[in-house]
Parts: sequence; C-alpha cells; structure tokens
Amino acid sequence: MLRAVSVLDAQQLTRTYGVRTVLGGVSLTLTEADRVGLVGANGSGKSTLGRILAGVEEPDSGQVVSRRDARVGYLPQEPVFEGDPTAREAALSGLTRWMEAKEAHDAISAKLAAGQGDTEALLEQQAEAGARIEQLGGWDRTHAAEAMLDKLGVRDHGQRVSSMSGGERRRVDLARLLVSRPDVAILDEPTNHLDVDTIEWLEGHLQHEQPGALLLITHDRFFLDRVVKRTAELSGGELRIYEGGYEAYLEAKAEREAFEQRVEKNRQNFLRRELDWLRRQAPARTSKQKARTDRANAALAQDGPRSRKDVALHVETVRTGKTVLELEELRLEVPGRTLVEGLTLTLAPGERVGIVGPNGSGKTTLLRAVLGEHEPAGGKVTLGQNARITYFGQAREGLDEDATVLENVAGGRQRVTVGERTMDARGYLERFLFDYEQQVQPVRVLSGGEKARCLLAKLLLTPANLLILDEPTNDLDVPTLAALEEMLVELNGTALVVTHDRWFLDRVATATLAFEGDGRVVRYPGGYTTYKALRGEEAAQVEKAEKVEKKERAPKPKKKGLTYGERLELEGIMDVIAAAEEKVGALETRLADPALYEGGGDEAATLSRELEAAKAELDAKVARWEALETKKAMD
Repeated sequence: MLRAVSVLDAQQLTRTYGVRTVLGGVSLTLTEADRVGLVGANGSGKSTLGRILAGVEEPDSGQVVSRRDARVGYLPQEPVFEGDPTAREAALSGLTRWMEAKEAHDAISAKLAAGQGDTEALLEQQAEAGARIEQLGGWDRTHAAEAMLDKLGVRDHGQRVSSMSGGERRRVDLARLLVSRPDVAILDEPTNHLDVDTIEWLEGHLQHEQPGALLLITHDRFFLDRVVKRTAELSGGELRIYEGGYEAYLEAKAEREAFEQRVEKNRQNFLRRELDWLRRQAPARTSKQKARTDRANAALAQDGPRSRKDVALHVETVRTGKTVLELEELRLEVPGRTLVEGLTLTLAPGERVGIVGPNGSGKTTLLRAVLGEHEPAGGKVTLGQNARITYFGQAREGLDEDATVLENVAGGRQRVTVGERTMDARGYLERFLFDYEQQVQPVRVLSGGEKARCLLAKLLLTPANLLILDEPTNDLDVPTLAALEEMLVELNGTALVVTHDRWFLDRVATATLAFEGDGRVVRYPGGYTTYKALRGEEAAQVEKAEKVEKKERAPKPKKKGLTYGERLELEGIMDVIAAAEEKVGALETRLADPALYEGGGDEAATLSRELEAAKAELDAKVARWEALETKKAMD
C-alpha cells in the first residue's frame, strides 16, 4: 500500500491574542489530494490557523513545513488585489507559473527574431519554455480565466474590482485561486456571497477538477458533507480530527462526548467513595492507606471535560390575524429589468418560507418591497393588520461599530425585557456567548459571525410576528445556526428567509419560493431537497415533451450516400493529405535550421505564418476525409 505524501505539515502551532489562546499546540498534516473541512465556533481561531498555514501570519511558536516547490493558494474573507485590475486581469494574476513561462518564451522568440545571442541555445530554451506552457494548460489561458469568472457569476470581465461590491470582489478572488490550481488551496468561507446553483457547481469542481489538497473553513454543512473526507474541529485551542464529512463528524463527536461523560461520571463516583472513606479513617495511615489517599488526590486534581456553552435564541411573538402577508399580482422592476412578474402569495401564521435564486435575481428587492422600501411597478403588498416585523439585513444594519456590544444591545440599560421577563443585560448577552470582556469591546473588533450574533441579540428583544431574514446564515458558526434553526422551528410566528444554506432550508422551511428567471417566481412545498426534486421532475417532463414535439415535426431523414464526384474525391484524398503532411514537415525542418536565423528573423517570421496556414489546410483535408468516410458508410 502506497503511503500518502505530505504536502503541508504544521506542528505544535501556538497563537495568543492578549490573554486569549486560540491555538494551543495545534498540529495538522495535509497530504496530496486531501480534503479537510475545518469547523468550530466563531472566534475559535479557524481563520487564524488558515492564515498561518498559508504563510500570511506567523505563529507564536511551532512551524509549518511545505513540500519543496509546493504552491499554497489562500482565499481570505476579505480579498486583496494589487493596484486596480479588471476582473479578467485579477483572475489571470493567479497564473503565476504560466505567465512566467509565457513571458520567457516571448522574450526568447524576440531575441531569435532580432538575431541576438546563441541561436542554437535559444532554440533549445524556446522549446523548453513551450513545453512548460503546454504542461501548464496551453498557449491561451485567458479563456480559462474568463470561463471561471462566468461560472462564478462575474459577467463583466472588464470591470475594475474597485467598482465592485464586496461579494463580487470575493467571487473574482475565488476565480483567481481556482484558475491557479495550487498544490494546497486554503479557502475561508468560500460559499459566502454565492447562490445555491453556483455553490453546487463549486462542489463538483472541487471534487472532480481541482487538483491538490484542500482545507475548507466553512459553516456550510451540505458543502462539507459533499466535498471533504476529514473534518477538523478547533475548540479551546485544541484540534480534533474526525474521518468523513459533517454528518460523520457529528456522529463521532456525539460518541466521544458520551464516552467522556461516562468517564467523568465514573471519576465522580470514585471521588465520592474515596472521600467518604478518608473521612472515616483514623489519623494514622498505613502505606496502603497512603497509596489510596494519593489516588484520591490525583483524581481530585484531574480536570473534567470542558462543558460546552450553547447559544440560546428566543423571540417574543405577538398575536396576528389569519393572514400575515398578501402579495397580489406583484411586479417589481429595476432600471431596464423586470425582477418579479405577477407574483401572488399569501402567508398564514406559522409558515416559514425560504427564498432561493441566482444573485441579482431580485430576492432582496422582494424583501424591501414587503418592508415598504421598494415601490412595486404593479400589483399590491398587504401586511396583516397586527403585523410587527423584525428585519435582519445582509449588511447587518443597526449596529454602531464604535459602541460596545453592551451599548449596542442594551442601549445603556442595566436590565432588558425578554418577553414577560426582565433580566440583567450582561446575563442576556451571555446567552449569545459574549463574556464580560467581549461585552465591553467595540463592535468593530468582532468577527463577522460575532457581529451577526450581536445584531440578533439586539433584534430579538423586540416582539414580532413576522421575521424577515436576508442571508442570516452568512458568517454564523454551526452552534448559532443550530440555535437559529431551533428558534424558527419553534416560532409561533411567520418567517421569510433568503439563504443559500441548503441544510438550513431543509431544517426550517415549510415552503420554498424560487426565482427562476424572466420575472418568474414559483412557490414549492417543503425545503430545499424537496424543491430540487420537484424542479428536476418538472425539467425532465418539459425536456421529454420537447423531444416528442421535435421528433414529430422533424422530416424523416433520407439515407444518402456518396455522389459520383465525392467517390472520385475520396479515392484521391489520401494523396492530397500526404502532400499536405509533406509540406508541413518541410516547413518545420526549415524553421529548426539554425542557419535560418543568421541573417535576421524576417524570413523566420514569414515561414512561421506559412506553417500555421499549412497545418490548418492539413486539418481541413483530414476532416473532409472523415466526413466522406462517414457518408460512404450510409451507402
């Protein structure tokens, strides 16, 4: 059995920020074609570990060793570009090795054309550079960069990145990394700002097209389950590795925690027995008694398993009527485009509708229309008489970056009201996993996930019966996602949720509203998996009907073999092909002759053009021969 080759090896990495240790001696080895998912709570140090492995940040101690010549590609949460490139230029900048080989070939060709240097040596160098270019993907990689941008939803390849939104810039950065095909790719939250169709394409690309090792830092549980082979959990400065994707990780973690609880229960029982025995003994001690006392003291000194804190989310709901929201023949437009055409929708109390569709299709515009922030071009939006809305926006509106967490949530109050209960504001924030130190920090120093938790803590103090959530799952860690899912499932109210998180939709949504293009918005029952299955069945039925219709309309093809002239052409075509091959060979021989370049490069340039034309002519003759042979088979 062949041993997997290590491409990146990290040993005993430590990193502290102030008094907080995020990495306490972490070790991780990535092998060729490895697929590892890195999970953990917000603030646990996942991004820090990713930056250290990528060489962007230095550890306090420990080392990272990579295989010689191994290229490490890194996708940060906030992209950085040199200068102000276009999307195309930025994507091509990932092709470092290809661009070096292409520039070397161009420089050598220029010297040959000018008759400079040792012609024989330059020809050898030119051949080596050409072989390197072929090895790295061929002579024209511009099409590869543009195709990758298209796949990721970046249509204007000439647009400057400085004029793009944060999500567009991130997709350009992802294209740059994927085009470069590094030996190790470290991707920090790669699915943020991608729609579901693009995420599913990315899954397939990483599974089947992307070479090298992958480290995926993500909270997208569907994505983890479909791409990774191992799951690493970072918690309390320690890294634990589990085999398999997210579901296998959950099962293994539950088994480990159950085992730790059994061990701790046995330790506590032992301590109770030993302490009881010690209290009943006389002051004098035998050697056996002393050994038993030492065992008891050792058990007392041992730490039990660290208790896990979970986020506790709750929103107080208010009563509503039979209908929460009605949309009647709604039409929504932006300049030059219709986003929604003729949408009729009624939301009853208790319904939770997930909204999916490509980026820019109109999902957020629909939410803004419900909120009264976008005027419909037609139709009507009617809120229930007692509707009270809580809105959680993509931009995390509603937080003062310079104010502390406590000031943002409690607004200077010492106590807050949660439903019918009044409680200490600091205790309320502890439910959202903000300890005292974090509560007095300004919001601007928090991670994206911690900011989302802070906003949730603030919004959920206001009673509501209609929650409108726009990409709430971005940046949230898995424990907070699970708490949000549980809150929505148990919600005595109604929710509209725009999200690309398929696991979240399957868990929460009672219906799915899909933007399908050209203003068409369709409601499907159930969560994402049900929607996908129904959409697939519908597409298969349409395709079948189109094939039947096409078959019925198409005239019956008549078998037709070679004409008399084509038979004569076929009989002599091999001689024509042989002559074309001889011409190509003669031109290649002349171009390989060093003497050609002694008098300058003018003749060489002319011969190069003639060679390209001769090759094209040869390809055309071969194609014609194949076509005639195919037609002959029909006789």
